[in-house]
Amino acid sequence: MTASIFIHPASWFILGAVLMPFARRLGVQKVWLVLIPLIALGLIHFLPESFGNVSYLGFDLQFGRVDKLTFVFLHVFALMALMGSIFALQVKESGQHIAAYLYVAGSFGVTLAGDYLTLFIFWELMAFASTFLIWYRKKQRSIEAGYRYLLVHTFGGLVLLAGIFLLYHSGHDLSFGMFTQEGAGWPEYLVMIGFILNAAVPPIHAWLPDAYPEATVTGAVFMCAFTTKTAVYVLARAFPGFEVLAILGAVMALYGVAYAVIENDARRILAYHVVSQVGYMVCGVGIGTAMAINGTAAHAYAHIVYKALLFMGAGAVLEMTGRSKLSELGGLYKYMPWTMVFTVIGGIAISGFPLTSGFISKSMIVAAAGDNHQIILLVMLTLAGVGTFLSVGIKLPYFIWFGRDSGVQAKEAPWNMQLAMAMAAFICIFLGVFPGALYSMLPYPVEYAPYTAYHLSETFQIFGFTGLGFYLMVKYLKPHDVSNLDLDWFYRKGSLRFLRFAAGPVVAVNEWVSNVYRTIGTRFTMAAARAFSWFDREGIDWTIDGGARSLVDGGDRLRRLQTGRIQHYIGGAVVALLAVVLVVFLI
Repeated sequence: MTASIFIHPASWFILGAVLMPFARRLGVQKVWLVLIPLIALGLIHFLPESFGNVSYLGFDLQFGRVDKLTFVFLHVFALMALMGSIFALQVKESGQHIAAYLYVAGSFGVTLAGDYLTLFIFWELMAFASTFLIWYRKKQRSIEAGYRYLLVHTFGGLVLLAGIFLLYHSGHDLSFGMFTQEGAGWPEYLVMIGFILNAAVPPIHAWLPDAYPEATVTGAVFMCAFTTKTAVYVLARAFPGFEVLAILGAVMALYGVAYAVIENDARRILAYHVVSQVGYMVCGVGIGTAMAINGTAAHAYAHIVYKALLFMGAGAVLEMTGRSKLSELGGLYKYMPWTMVFTVIGGIAISGFPLTSGFISKSMIVAAAGDNHQIILLVMLTLAGVGTFLSVGIKLPYFIWFGRDSGVQAKEAPWNMQLAMAMAAFICIFLGVFPGALYSMLPYPVEYAPYTAYHLSETFQIFGFTGLGFYLMVKYLKPHDVSNLDLDWFYRKGSLRFLRFAAGPVVAVNEWVSNVYRTIGTRFTMAAARAFSWFDREGIDWTIDGGARSLVDGGDRLRRLQTGRIQHYIGGAVVALLAVVLVVFLI
């Protein structure tokens, strides 16, 4: 069991979090931050197919279950943890690093879990640890967003737990496996709702664009990689081929990109693009074919890297200028050229430009929809791709780096931030040029060639017309500092009404109950105390004291019989003997 603990990557991140304050005190925190992800990155190549099997309270728990689907997610999670840690080296607060490490540990725990109880424990660890990555920004908006984030994920966790209880009640089997659409009932769909809440599937998605832009610079980099992609993994593991996921995924691909086009805050644009890009993956899970699951895993891998790169770029701008709204930025290419280059690479990668990772991953899901004759899904995903190129491939870099000179002067990002961005940018290009490196890790054999004349021609036509449209409509796409309403309006208003309800009727009822307690409860309690005191004094004490007095009186009488004269004792003995003889005679 001890060996199983140390072979689990989550254990190393938990150990890293626990020892982080000591590493800081010893002056080796930066080494510690890089060492733990490196250990995890090496360790995942030597994991057995099954480990950490434990029987506890009648439940069979499995902390480690590894196959090809697991491995591709473990690989990119470890890689992302390494890049995120390097990006965060300049952060002096150990608390942020501890929260990030516990958050990563939760993702590893969920990915490796072979049963629902283990999965749930690490699922909740992710939710609570990531909340601190929002709160550590220490602004009022961040604190409020963190509370909303925690409440939403607590609700999702309760729904998931309800599904797990019903699963156990129906079959006494908590192993984490695949469900079939035909045999699914309430337990399975409750589990699915718990999963898709973390995947930010509309209409339960609003927590993501609400929370991510309010997180710390490094917190947003970590959060964009783990929560939604862990959810994609568990959906791919449990619900492949569920048609409702294909429809919801296509809708969220369009929904997210529509909001990204009209948003003004750079990190809020990227947050909505997380919704959109995860939509491709959820759609792929819903299609459920080998090509679609391969596309889902490949796109999750590619998306984690280029989305983290984009959040790093936007975070570096926020770190160096204190601004993230496009309407307050512009002309920064003169001051932060390397950050600009890396961010542009992230932008063309997410748009699916040839020779980037997005081109060889996203198109697998679109092709899977075509192969499965789901033309409406294919059209919806293609349109989402147009919006992605418009908003992140053109709009975002144009208004941050070029466009109107905002007059903001900034220094280039610190070396560690640039190094992390360079690593992510290199992976984006490397996977686009050598797709076999990613395809070899996918769950099923890959029979897909991205670089065909048709695919290249289609891509360049879409990008050409989108670019022309931006050139002609640039003044209409100019960002404005306005708030766009989303479905978070409902739970924001709902939370306000709840607070008013709590401050009104609930407080009134609480005061009434307190008054009742003070007037009736206190009197009743005092009366009961007096009654018990009387019973103790007049009952128990009287009995004990009376018995003691009787014993003392008996002793006195016996003492008076002892006269000290021998003739009295002989007479008494004769009387006693005659009494015994009389009794024997009578019997």
